[in-house]
Amino acid sequence: MLTWLFELLVEPLGYEFMRNAIVIGILVGVLCPVVGSYLIVQRMALLGDVIAHCVLPGLSVSFFLKIDILIGAFSSGLLGAFLIAWIRSQSRIKVDAAMALTFSSFFALGVTLITVLDNKLDLDGFLFGDILGVTSIDIYRTLVIVLAILFVIKIFYKELLFYTFDQTGAQAIGLPINALYTGFMATITLTIIASMQAVGVILVISMLVGPALSAYLLVKELHQMMMLGAIIGALDSIAGVYISYYCNLPSGPAIVLVSSCFFVLTLLCSPSQGILARSGSTRRS
Repeated sequence: MLTWLFELLVEPLGYEFMRNAIVIGILVGVLCPVVGSYLIVQRMALLGDVIAHCVLPGLSVSFFLKIDILIGAFSSGLLGAFLIAWIRSQSRIKVDAAMALTFSSFFALGVTLITVLDNKLDLDGFLFGDILGVTSIDIYRTLVIVLAILFVIKIFYKELLFYTFDQTGAQAIGLPINALYTGFMATITLTIIASMQAVGVILVISMLVGPALSAYLLVKELHQMMMLGAIIGALDSIAGVYISYYCNLPSGPAIVLVSSCFFVLTLLCSPSQGILARSGSTRRS
């Protein structure tokens, strides 16, 4: 039995594309829940999905100009985030309506630019990811982004914590609110860019919030939520890659489905907030 299990785990590692997929899956699985934890506690989870679609025009222009897609995607995603903030500050429009308008406008512009510029951009890979096609260069680039974001979060953790839970209080004590907002939007955009090849822009929102939500049901402190979410995200990515290998499934959707299944299991069985725990407590009462 142990020999069979060992062979089951080792066989996919004989292929370079599987090793690359597992490594980048772990990196994305660690990064997304850390950033997603801030989105969840701010009740802005859909902002990640909006920015994920806002990068499409920048990708199209970068591809046409033959420059690094990181430049175009980052600029376009950041522009979308600032547009949402500008609409909110200049009108009575609520944040959900501003996000909906920005989401649809940028995505439509991106699709139009792909057609007009006659780009050979792999739209399916952009939307759903191509984790089995990553190269060593992709891994190094993602590693740099992950380390940079985690370092910034560690350095400014207290400021981000105060800003996340009490923006008015943070402004009152003199924290640079605009700089924190800009840095946070840049962090989300870079996280999405780092995750695009693994799961695609449509599925990246699930990796941003899925493991973090599972951790949210298990712990109470933000730093615990971030650390546990990173562990869950990494395990979800590894399990999804293995399932895709043995079941011949698309890797990105497989990772997301594993994450969703783990969340449902946590929702049912969480010792403090699970449905089964609440039902048992009600019966005892």
